[in-house]
Amino acid sequence: MRRLLIAVAVVLVPVAGAALAQQPKSAHVAVNIADLKWGDPPPVFEKGAAFTVVSGDPGKPGIFVARLRMPAGYKINPHWHPTDEHVTVLAGTFAVGMGEKFDNATLKKVEAGGYLLLPAESRHYATAATAATVQIEAMGPFALTYVNAADDPSKRGK
Repeated sequence: MRRLLIAVAVVLVPVAGAALAQQPKSAHVAVNIADLKWGDPPPVFEKGAAFTVVSGDPGKPGIFVARLRMPAGYKINPHWHPTDEHVTVLAGTFAVGMGEKFDNATLKKVEAGGYLLLPAESRHYATAATAATVQIEAMGPFALTYVNAADDPSKRGK
């Protein structure tokens, strides 16, 4: 058994070292709230919300941080992402449910200061129970796939 562990370590250590060496060095980021430029969210989100990128580039490989500001009642239908999604509620109350069908009865409310980890490929949905702002941290490129393709605002009318 010990020989097997040593053999695995001999193979994995150089591979892990090479992967780490290929990671780009990050630059220091310090952003004040007044510096954020809010605009329309990506087309996969319903209109009515505002979106800003805090750091990174959601369209490229690597970690990014973005914020989504939603009015009360704003809804995100069941969907999934290819990577883990870390969500921190910055303001208001955000509600999330797990599964392939939107079910108000299963929504869990998360208030300002609360945190959610939504694992890669987990089916989930959300709504702003009150006006809410959330911060999303994930690995890019960002992708959101709706369980029901008809729920995707970027595909409507095409």
